[in-house]
Amino acid sequence: MKKLIFALCVALVPATFAIASSGNGGQEVANLTGSFFGILSVLLFVGAYSLVILEEQLHLRKSKPVLMAAGVIWILVAVTFNQMGDTHSAEIAIRHNLLEYAELFLFLLVAMTYINAMDERNVFQALRSWLVTRGFSLRAVFWVTGVLAFMISPIADNLTTALLMGAVAMAVGGNDKKFISLACINIVVAANAGGAFSPFGDITTLMVWQKGVVKFSEFFAIFLPSLVNWIIPAIFMNFAISKNTPQPSKDQYVMKLGAKRIIFLFLCTIVTAVSFHNFLHLPPASGMMLGLGYLGFFSYYLKRKEHKSYDIDDNPLAYQTYHAKPDPFDLFKKIARAEWDTLLFFYGVILCVGGLAQFGYLALVSKALYLDLGPLTANILVGILSAIVDNIPVMFAVLTMLPDMSHGHWLLVTLTAGVGGSLLSIGSAAGVALMGSARGIYTFNAHLKWTPVIAIGYAASIVCHLYVNSALM
Repeated sequence: MKKLIFALCVALVPATFAIASSGNGGQEVANLTGSFFGILSVLLFVGAYSLVILEEQLHLRKSKPVLMAAGVIWILVAVTFNQMGDTHSAEIAIRHNLLEYAELFLFLLVAMTYINAMDERNVFQALRSWLVTRGFSLRAVFWVTGVLAFMISPIADNLTTALLMGAVAMAVGGNDKKFISLACINIVVAANAGGAFSPFGDITTLMVWQKGVVKFSEFFAIFLPSLVNWIIPAIFMNFAISKNTPQPSKDQYVMKLGAKRIIFLFLCTIVTAVSFHNFLHLPPASGMMLGLGYLGFFSYYLKRKEHKSYDIDDNPLAYQTYHAKPDPFDLFKKIARAEWDTLLFFYGVILCVGGLAQFGYLALVSKALYLDLGPLTANILVGILSAIVDNIPVMFAVLTMLPDMSHGHWLLVTLTAGVGGSLLSIGSAAGVALMGSARGIYTFNAHLKWTPVIAIGYAASIVCHLYVNSALM
């Protein structure tokens, strides 16, 4: 039966198609949007992404449906091109997508490894402990967590930052559900805004940088619009926060041996990646892998020194620091703790979007958005769309289409794709993660109540960009 269905599908593919140029990196792709396999590919992608959106309800990891969809879509692409007598284009196209994914994968793997290493060394726990023992008022904690989320996310990524600051808000807020909910909303908006003006702050900005569309230093042109995007909603929410001062926590964590040096090595790794891209014209991922070598050699030193410096039986400070007998620092355990579901999800998304591009759908969307509506309207809509659909496939689609627009508009779409996810709690990884950690308190509906205020910040950030960077438009 399966063979019969497959043979029937092949027979339905038209024998010939008109070839049309798309914005897919200058490649020639077929206009197959009306073909049976093309329509089937769209339905597969929509179905897979529907399962991604329902991840929390179905408890099905988001990588699984997109991996399946990616594989099937590329089967359909290959069969379609073979029917046209073209046995090479599909292979060339998928290799191009695989190269893009490989660069993104290696970059993120190193960043995640460093984050995991700092987490294991109690860097984030020590910061949280310092904050919750200061005795700040609830309103002060609201602003401190917001400011830190905005400042940390350009370096550490918005997901890690949101989880860290969310833990602080929950530790301080205790049973005050209203405060925790508002603080989480503020943290999500701040983390997304902070990540928008740095290649390291979000996956979308990383993709834009690696594509070479925007240089590293040029991202800082949207610093002020990003700040406006966060500060306006924060001012409105500030008045709903109580001035009460909760009882300070006595929970204390001390950073483990080598924590500060790992932070320094991470900063060196960032400098290395930027230097590889700017001065050597090499992929940033290769610089990040060199940075993994820094951590590899330091982990060898740390593993040999740790037990000698901290004998838990004889040193009371060791128990306060570790709370248990420490295991030797193992670099490969930190690599194993990477967010593999997320990394495989990116693979599925890139391959799915790349496959749809081969059928000509991205060329069709590019014309409808960037030619018919114009880049300004299109880029604003991209941000709104990223609140509903994850901003990663949206931005990858834009980069695959590669519309002809000014540098100012490329900065605008980087901004809107980065901060547009703040409009809804499901619009960004930071929001989804906090809904999980503050389950039942920070919810979709709780965030939705403040969406109009967040939308004001979104609109204001666009106006700010159009004014501040008018010379680039």
